[in-house]
Amino acid sequence: MNLSIFTTKKALLGGLLVVAAGLMIAGCPSQQAMIGSADAAQKTYVAPGDYDEFYTFMSGGYSGQVSVFGLPSGRLFKVIPVFSQDPESGYGYYEESKALLHTTYGFQPWDDSHHPHLSQTNGVADGRWLFINANNTPRIARIDLTTFETKEIIEIPNTGGNHGSSFVTENTEYVVGATRFSIPFEPDMDVPIDSYKENFDGALTFLKVDQETGKMNIDFQMIVPPYNYDLARAGKGKSADWYFFTTYNTEQAHTLLEINASRNDKDFVAAVNWKKAAEYVREGRAKKMSTEYYHNTYDAATSMVVSTKKNEVLVLRPEDAPGIMYFLPTPKSPHGVDVDPTGEYLVAGGKLATVIPVHSFSKMLEAIENEDFEETINGIPVLRYEATIAGEVENPGLGPLHTEFDGKGYAYTSVYISSEIVKWSLETFEVVDRIDAYYSIGHLMIPGGDTKKPYGKYMVGLTKTAKDRYLPVGPKQNHPAQLYDISGDRMQLLLDFPTIGEPHYAQAISAAKLRPNIKQIYELEDNHHPHATKSVNNARVERDGDVVRVYMATIRSNFRPDNIEGIRLGDTVYFHITNLEQEWDVVHGFAIKGGQMGEVLLAPGQTKTLKWTPTRTGIYPFYCTAFCSALHQEMQGYVRVSPRGSDVPLTFRTGNL
Repeated sequence: MNLSIFTTKKALLGGLLVVAAGLMIAGCPSQQAMIGSADAAQKTYVAPGDYDEFYTFMSGGYSGQVSVFGLPSGRLFKVIPVFSQDPESGYGYYEESKALLHTTYGFQPWDDSHHPHLSQTNGVADGRWLFINANNTPRIARIDLTTFETKEIIEIPNTGGNHGSSFVTENTEYVVGATRFSIPFEPDMDVPIDSYKENFDGALTFLKVDQETGKMNIDFQMIVPPYNYDLARAGKGKSADWYFFTTYNTEQAHTLLEINASRNDKDFVAAVNWKKAAEYVREGRAKKMSTEYYHNTYDAATSMVVSTKKNEVLVLRPEDAPGIMYFLPTPKSPHGVDVDPTGEYLVAGGKLATVIPVHSFSKMLEAIENEDFEETINGIPVLRYEATIAGEVENPGLGPLHTEFDGKGYAYTSVYISSEIVKWSLETFEVVDRIDAYYSIGHLMIPGGDTKKPYGKYMVGLTKTAKDRYLPVGPKQNHPAQLYDISGDRMQLLLDFPTIGEPHYAQAISAAKLRPNIKQIYELEDNHHPHATKSVNNARVERDGDVVRVYMATIRSNFRPDNIEGIRLGDTVYFHITNLEQEWDVVHGFAIKGGQMGEVLLAPGQTKTLKWTPTRTGIYPFYCTAFCSALHQEMQGYVRVSPRGSDVPLTFRTGNL
């Protein structure tokens, strides 16, 4: 062998070994993060019959829903239908739920849900309600966490893209929505798009929350410059009277925003004193503005939805209410704005920034007091950047987005372009750890990581691209969620699992706090639905002109009635179905051949209505869609449909062959 070649190969091999050793000790995040598979499995294993430690609520993005996972197992427990029709439960198909989807644009059976937020008491998630935004047709929904059902949806007027939503104050006094796309406020206003700067406005919407019922009402809107308002957080502790919103497109561009809305070196964090703004509203400084929006609320007693169209809002302009709003310059095209557990630090995630800026709330107040302003925009003072900044986290990776906190003095920031998470110190603002994310991470979530008391045990990364993480299922893969252990000094990847739709953000709460309050049945004596059938003896069919109402009871394993004749073409038939069971998780379903409105599932004690318009004569079978007993297959019936004008009498029965 040629000695020189041998020497070269030996040197190259030695060099590779040195590099490999160096990576093992200090460098390759993907290897550095991995722990033994047995250890990871043990940390995420939940034995059969045991329960997860946390409930995790993930937005569904373009699915319009909320999905519920357990941590640390990653098991999917439920998909909660919110803004989109759901064939599994019949939501958006049966009559009572359809009214929740009323808007001024008509019946909207789909939307794009981004940011769930748990109600809070004293700055800690309390497990009463979950709020979630609709981005496309602007709305906010409230989910009751005793039943895991959507109980209220309110439309947000004067808004295009309700993205900076739905974040609550530390005692759930308010939930907010902020316009992503500024628009003209005049209804049906027909103006040139090129008149953006003259005719378009932004809106920040403040919804007051009833502390007993959770019911929302639009208290007031603030009219703000026509920027894109991206995300929001309420303050906590010392900053609890304030909301903070990120803005981009301070250039006020309206075409090719990728370039034209990225020119300014800094955009803004908008700081709003919501308590002072509410006081101004009570003093009469807000003005009434004509507009239209729907407010849809579920009545627990009647199981009906009341849909109310409203025609005005109170609006407040910062120039008419001094001291309620300030702009904090922040680099560059910021996405998240996040408040640490003490309420002192405001962390902005500039998508195009080379640092993570950390603003000080105390310094912000001092700058306001000293009138340390660069300029004033529409009555909104712009504070000097250096006057509010506490520090900058250097070398955060490319594309920092969103930050949460572990309650132990550290912050964790998702970094989209370089697909990683960085951990940094709230004391020194230095990066102390980093780990790969697979791939292109958007938001991350630490249970309680946005509250005064984070749990600090797990972190979930919500990534945008699966690539090679799972068995391939065609051109599109479901988005991954990655579970990390953050209980030690270094982040450790434990698990990844596919999700529903495209989760943007998630919230988690201890199962011990939520589980004891979950309802198992609906008490029949509390069922005041106007068409309830609370006894098999009250089952019947009634005609009123061309409207036929079937008052039906279900119980294992039959429908009452199960034979119906005398329905005619041209009739509209309403099946009012009541599940008479009073045992947990004994669910019945109902579907009929040719039904245009899907099926319906009924929890114990519930009444729901399915509307049916037969299109041809004949015999139509119906059956229970939910396996309910050993004789589930026998739970069926027939409807006879006769020609229009037929003299077949309306009859119904069960049994008596």
